[in-house]
Amino acid sequence: MFRHLVPGHISAGFVSVLVGYTGAAAIVFQAAQAAGATPDQVGSWMLALGLGMGLCGIGLTLWFKQPVLIAWSTPGAALLTVSLAGVSMAEAVGAFLFCSALITICGLTGLFDRLVNLIPKTLASAMLAGVLLQFGLKAFLALETGFAIAGGMMAAYLAGRLFWNRYAIPVTFLAGILLSMAGGMGDGLTLPVALTMPVFVIPEFNPAVLIGVGIPLFIVTMAGQNLPGIAVMRAHGYDAPASPLITWSGITGLVLAPIGGFAFNLAAITAAICMGRDVDEKPERCYLAAVWCGGIHVFVGLFGATIAALFAAFPQEMVLAIAGLALLGTIGGSLKTAMAEDGEREAAMICFTITASGLSLFSIGAAFWGIAAGMAVHGLMSWRTNRSLARREQA
Repeated sequence: MFRHLVPGHISAGFVSVLVGYTGAAAIVFQAAQAAGATPDQVGSWMLALGLGMGLCGIGLTLWFKQPVLIAWSTPGAALLTVSLAGVSMAEAVGAFLFCSALITICGLTGLFDRLVNLIPKTLASAMLAGVLLQFGLKAFLALETGFAIAGGMMAAYLAGRLFWNRYAIPVTFLAGILLSMAGGMGDGLTLPVALTMPVFVIPEFNPAVLIGVGIPLFIVTMAGQNLPGIAVMRAHGYDAPASPLITWSGITGLVLAPIGGFAFNLAAITAAICMGRDVDEKPERCYLAAVWCGGIHVFVGLFGATIAALFAAFPQEMVLAIAGLALLGTIGGSLKTAMAEDGEREAAMICFTITASGLSLFSIGAAFWGIAAGMAVHGLMSWRTNRSLARREQA
């Protein structure tokens, strides 16, 4: 039993959840409120998302013995904040079911798996580096507003690297908590302790809402979340087939949509936190960090209001610092892989820069446009190379 209580696994799982909730929970609240959700329904959304992410992630992780992290669709939540105005909660649930059905079909047919197999490893790594770069940068920008906390955490990180390399991130996280408490975190904080109860909504299928909300939600979830999510796994050497991962995330949405599970997908940024060498020197054991992450997600879902208040108490500088420092190794390794092949370097660099730019077109995020542009350039470069070889053979 105690062999599973590895500090690196536990801290990686907790940091992954912390980064996910502090970075995007507010968007989920706004999306629920846009649909006219009552406070109980908002809590039900958080319950559905916590249970879906936790149970689906744990099941897939244990089945494949690889770290599989499930997340809610953050770009999807952002889309819902502007598209649910004037839409009833019942119609919104109908759109959620429609989106999850499309995701399930995409997984069952193997379309997504075939698409992923077309992407070279250099481009997948370039996209991953671009997605994560902002987190690395923000860790140091946190020095501007919270020098004591961010600076102290960086000092702890370097000390950990020098003396306790395997435990560098847990040491850094502990230092962040202590520094935050010294700065007044928790003063006057009251946590309402109560289980969150599900609120069921009978769906209504309005064709206009299915097309105007369900289809865009499906597109941004697949392009903005599942594509980077599978790229993260491939960049770290994990080869679990994409189709069953996508299928089960869709089925999870079908089950939990009536209580607020609007869309589930593969995690990208938070997944990377559980896959690096900082988590475990043996990559085949990193799946245990994903299990811890899933368990914490379930706990957070069950006590949604309590945990939301606790996470909100953490200073922003602490969250930014721990996320960025935890991802430095992954960013560096991804850039190394992306630039490894001379013939693919141009395409990888374009993919990286577009992804890192944060570009958003037609409500679709930079990760999709980065990989699309990278694939286009890669195709053109391959065509030119093949054409030159053909001419030489003819000569």
